[in-house]
Amino acid sequence: MLHRAKKMNPHAVVAAVGCYAQSKGEELQQDATIDLIIGNNKKKDLLMILKEYEAGMEQHLHKVEIGQVSEYEELKIDQMKEHTRAFIKVQDGCNQFCTYCIIPYVRGRERSRKIEDVRAEVRWLAASGCREVVLSGIHLSSYGIDLDQGEKLLSLIRAVHDIEGIERIRLGSLEPTIITEEFVKELASLIKVCPHFHLSLQSGSNRTLKRMNRKYTKERYLEKCCILRQQYENLSLTTDIIVGFPGERAEDFEESKAFVDKVSFFETHVFPYSRRDGTQAAKYTEQLTEVVKKERSREMLALNARKKKEYLQSFLGKEIEILIEKKIMLGEKYYWSGHGREYQKAAFLSEQNLENTLVHAVVVGIVHGDILICEKKFFD
Repeated sequence: MLHRAKKMNPHAVVAAVGCYAQSKGEELQQDATIDLIIGNNKKKDLLMILKEYEAGMEQHLHKVEIGQVSEYEELKIDQMKEHTRAFIKVQDGCNQFCTYCIIPYVRGRERSRKIEDVRAEVRWLAASGCREVVLSGIHLSSYGIDLDQGEKLLSLIRAVHDIEGIERIRLGSLEPTIITEEFVKELASLIKVCPHFHLSLQSGSNRTLKRMNRKYTKERYLEKCCILRQQYENLSLTTDIIVGFPGERAEDFEESKAFVDKVSFFETHVFPYSRRDGTQAAKYTEQLTEVVKKERSREMLALNARKKKEYLQSFLGKEIEILIEKKIMLGEKYYWSGHGREYQKAAFLSEQNLENTLVHAVVVGIVHGDILICEKKFFD
């Protein structure tokens, strides 16, 4: 893509930014098509770096030793393209060192954004018309680990919950270890928090989990799911699964697939194992072929399709709340579409302009396999 950018416009300044630049910066310096190399925790300096380049017109490498960075890189926005949902980054870095993952090496150690900085951005977003925010981070469950005030993820959620105009709060990917009865009871008492949780799994085989350096067993993971389901009706659980991890035997894969079936996720995001230079798993000798990984992906995706259908069918005849985002064409008619609190896609037929409104409606059907068709109940 970097080479394509230069080919499309030979006079353009081409910059490699982020994790790739962080991990391969010295190598990229040998590539004459790349003018600027900007690592993590330097993205905020992009304009200044461009001005320096224009003054000198020599290739520059801008990166820090990311493992020694302790401050959160504050990136602010002053305009919004989408007025319905906003993703708020509140944490960066990871200390977990899963054997398949390069992130600790290119994003550094865990760092948290100050609560008041998050609140300021969310207040601005609410004033701009945003009604839903998603709190995200590389390792969101560790939020606050580096803050002197002893603030944790719950402290942040409470602070955002109090902001007028924000109707919904979602959380990015969580580690199972954060799920306790106390934590979930507190979440359930905060009515703006949606009953939709992405709980990272990666494998349903204990042998594979150990080789991945994950910090739980499948039995422990299932306990966490049960804690969540005790507090939330029609809980939406989503997860990530890696198939074809080095040394994953056929019986390990079948165990993983059976566990995914047992938990009954709304959605399972399936990833064939991808080798990352510099990680422990890249050194494992038992690398699986692409053919095996592709077949296991196909099987897991088929299971995902079946479980997703079952979950969506459970909403037939029930009332849901939809935050309307945009118009879409279904058949020969335009529908207003959005997402329910459980993050299921939904569509509603109306001649009114419903963008960015909350609609309460009854589910009467499913089209295209994953869109709930709803009929009018009442408006907010």
